Amino acid sequence: MTARLAAATVILAAAVALPAGAQVLDGRKDDEVFSDVSKTVLAYPQFTIFDDVTAVVADGVVTLKGKVTMPFKKSDIGKRVAKVSGVKQVDNLIGVLPVSQFDDELRYAVARAIYGSSAFWHYASMANPPIHIIVEGGRVTLTGVVASNVERMMARSLATSFTALSVTSDLKTDQEMKALLDRKGVG
Repeated sequence: MTARLAAATVILAAAVALPAGAQVLDGRKDDEVFSDVSKTVLAYPQFTIFDDVTAVVADGVVTLKGKVTMPFKKSDIGKRVAKVSGVKQVDNLIGVLPVSQFDDELRYAVARAIYGSSAFWHYASMANPPIHIIVEGGRVTLTGVVASNVERMMARSLATSFTALSVTSDLKTDQEMKALLDRKGVG
């Protein structure tokens, strides 16, 4: 998996929402702002595999969505993104996951199962592992990018071996991400 596709994992929605004729603000196009927003989110030291942030950039306005495990993360990410050159405004719609011991235990169990599997060791060694595990009210959602449909199915299968009420896989393959990014001219 290329670093470019791994970075795009975190903010997939932005690639979908970029207008074909991206606006130029402060000498920067929306897709350039998007790229810097992506890097800013990934560089945030408290961003983990248990957080998922997506962004949409339109005319310099960045809309952040997703879920994070702590309220300070929502605030910190919003502040960091606001400092990106070309950002006129940040609409921070990131949700904060409720505190739950059950959800925490489920999060860690699913993470151990996926990243402890030899099929995913190469991802576990990355600075920003591409599979994100969002647990809310006992419901697991997997987000991010994997190399193949087989890996997508395997990750979902590993996640279903626990007491989760449901498991949803929003994982994309490298090929799907590349096609999506190529269609929008991002990267």
